Amino acid sequence: MVDPLCNYNVLEAIFSYLELSDLSRCSQVCKSWYHFLNDENSDVWRWHCLRKLPKESIKSDLLASVTTYKTKLRAYLHAWNPNDCSRNVYIKPNGFTLHRNPVAQSTDAARAKIGFRQGRHAWEVIWEGPLGTVAVIGISTKEAALQCHGYVALLGSDDQSWGWNLVENHLLHNGDMQGNYPLLNNAPKYQVGERIRVILDCDDNTLSFEKNYEFLGVAFRGLPAKKLYPTVSAVYGNTEVSMVYLGTPLDG
Repeated sequence: MVDPLCNYNVLEAIFSYLELSDLSRCSQVCKSWYHFLNDENSDVWRWHCLRKLPKESIKSDLLASVTTYKTKLRAYLHAWNPNDCSRNVYIKPNGFTLHRNPVAQSTDAARAKIGFRQGRHAWEVIWEGPLGTVAVIGISTKEAALQCHGYVALLGSDDQSWGWNLVENHLLHNGDMQGNYPLLNNAPKYQVGERIRVILDCDDNTLSFEKNYEFLGVAFRGLPAKKLYPTVSAVYGNTEVSMVYLGTPLDG
């Protein structure tokens, strides 16, 4: 009789060397493999984390909201796209933080690697440097511009992007202010370092925000049936913005 532990160790060794797409298919083979791969803190996911994530990221406080190896890996795969950002932005070695170079008279943006057309998705945005005169978080399609002249609210300046300007607490889309947000009396301004949770519901076509675990209400309704990407735009030189994908938001 084969020792079950032996089978476990063999599977662990094999799965550790497979591509992520192969692991997804393996999880559909049988219940045993499904439960094996469903352990998000197993050595399989730990090895994939160690191979793909920068060492400084794995135990960073930045990933405090994603507690398992599998969710850390997923967050990394959804992080800022170094090939889809303004030329004045670069992605730091940790993979999760963008840095805007101090270029005068320029507004610069960045999109995430993966966009969404279906389902419900949540991610955190942490502005880790000065906001400047304009600091916008939200979503955009691939058609939205990522750089423009001057200091403006680039995200929300066209019909392909939707944003919340943290400096003025205004919602922006198609070049127009869509109202104040959140709809609270004397709503406090964003403080550098606070975590903003962005919630995109592609089934209900809405975009919402949370701050300090408080739901701030629906910001945008009637979003188009297009692939939408986490996006930010910034104007302040040397400011930094991190983004951590969380997965499906928890109700309540």
